[in-house]
Amino acid sequence: MNDAPIGVFDSGIGGLTVVAAIMHALPHERVVYVGDTARVPYGPKSPETVVRYSRQIATWLLEQQVKAIVIACNTATAHALELLQRECPVPVIGVVQPGARAAVRATRNARIGVIGTSGTINSGAYHRAIASLAPDATVFGAACPLFVPLVEEGWVDHPATRLIAETYLHAMRDAHVDTLVLGCTHYPLLAPIIADVVGRDVTLVDSAAETANALRDALQDRAIATSAIEGAPVHRFIATDAPDTFRRVGQRFIGPVLDSVETTVFA
Repeated sequence: MNDAPIGVFDSGIGGLTVVAAIMHALPHERVVYVGDTARVPYGPKSPETVVRYSRQIATWLLEQQVKAIVIACNTATAHALELLQRECPVPVIGVVQPGARAAVRATRNARIGVIGTSGTINSGAYHRAIASLAPDATVFGAACPLFVPLVEEGWVDHPATRLIAETYLHAMRDAHVDTLVLGCTHYPLLAPIIADVVGRDVTLVDSAAETANALRDALQDRAIATSAIEGAPVHRFIATDAPDTFRRVGQRFIGPVLDSVETTVFA
């Protein structure tokens, strides 16, 4: 089973930031990535709906014989991680706890901001995760629902995006946070604008690298990591809608390795 692929899924394109981190940390592993572009964004949807979508995709990934699943979506992690960990016969890793760990390490004044979709912020998942690691920290959350469609449209340096960022993030400046968790995998593509708005002295936390490290530890603990192979691993990328747009925008995340996109549909 050591040469089986890693399954990764997200509501859309943003989870490719996690894929890029996995490729860096685990260069011998193959990845099967599902971007649920037909149903993006997950943030405004009910927890029950997000759980149903997550179950459908996890079931499909298990049919592809994956040896681990990474939920690269913060909203899906918040609502479905514990359930999938109970139901799936392989390790299931989310992005919230790794991001919380990175934020606690980074903060100097124990004032941590978290931005994410409405679903992620309303779930309180980051607040609980940070509190479990640093009970004295003060956490400020802000939902930024328009960031996901802006990234999906490729508007990562558009004047409208900067204006929206100013509107969403002024409260973080007022709160004097010194660390800001990008609590959605789409948001790293907006990091330059976000940094300009909140101030360059604020540390931006992208949980992708921490998630890749957690995956590496899980594979090593179970002795299912892939050994060195000849040549580069072959990855698969699957979108549930608009594969051409997925490939075009997705290449901004991980480059030309994303050279073809399959499609599938979940009922």
